[in-house]
Amino acid sequence: MRRAIAVVLLLAATAAGCGESSSAPPRPGPGAAARFLDRYVDPDGRVVRRDQGGDTVSEGQAYALLLAAATGDERRFGRVWRWTRAHLQRRDGLLAWHWRDGRVADRQPAADADLDAARALQLAARRFGRPALRRAAGRMAVAVLRRETAAGRLVAGPWARRGRVLNPSYSSPVAERALVTLGHHRRWARVRRHGIATARALVAGGARLPPDWARAGPRGAPARSAAPPGDPGGVPRYGFDAVRLPVRFAESCDPAARRVAAALWPRLRAGDPAILPRELDGRGVVGAVRTPVALAGAAAAAHAAGDAAARDRLLDEAEALDDRHPTYYGAAWIALARTLLARRCG
Repeated sequence: MRRAIAVVLLLAATAAGCGESSSAPPRPGPGAAARFLDRYVDPDGRVVRRDQGGDTVSEGQAYALLLAAATGDERRFGRVWRWTRAHLQRRDGLLAWHWRDGRVADRQPAADADLDAARALQLAARRFGRPALRRAAGRMAVAVLRRETAAGRLVAGPWARRGRVLNPSYSSPVAERALVTLGHHRRWARVRRHGIATARALVAGGARLPPDWARAGPRGAPARSAAPPGDPGGVPRYGFDAVRLPVRFAESCDPAARRVAAALWPRLRAGDPAILPRELDGRGVVGAVRTPVALAGAAAAAHAAGDAAARDRLLDEAEALDDRHPTYYGAAWIALARTLLARRCG
């Protein structure tokens, strides 16, 4: 009961500024969240990608922080944050993205993890009455603005500033609105506007799905791109990165953000919505697989479009698929979708 109440309180607290309602929310997330936390978080607070060699990434730590805050699990939140701070946090406040075999394997940060972690710290500070968490959130938020933005846009990380490399699924309108309370109101408002405008331009009114990667041109207009050097993939596709965008935008109470997610629903419901990756016109690529995270993304688009029945069916199917073939990533985004889409607007 305590966890369910905490979810309701968290959602109400983060709904400030909402101006448009959609379909009734899905079932709250404590069950899915607890399954992810129980399965993938070690007792010391490390989130382990058990199906990917047992390593740890900063995004996973951030997901666990968000879910622990949402379910009122203060003890586990504390363990996850202590491990993250001790093993991943850099001197500038950002998080090294990759840890393996007892040490940091790559010190580069990833902007999505830093943004999610700052949001989680800010929410937990209020939920658990811990001012130190608010200070930690503020430090990380400032570091994101200083090191992971360029010309007012959230870029993929410090390495991406020069080329203005964007990962559209890193943008989180809700996180960017929440961090306004920590200061730098105008800068966060600009980051949020650019993130929504970038996604809207890339989906072209629903004619295409968003790509995993993009670049901001000299005049700011985004262009679809292949993965940056060092990453696999030769052409722009809707893949395991982009699939997160519908969830991040559908949870927002900003009508402009929600319309972006809703515009994806006709494409995502065509054929098998569990297939990933897809071409930007919606066709599955050769070698595409059925994966729970694709269903979570499609469910979010259905939610934004007001199709609650499809949303619930897709989330249930995602859970059933993940039960048969458990994955860290699928379990995380099922839990996040159930939790984040439960926010009420109005």
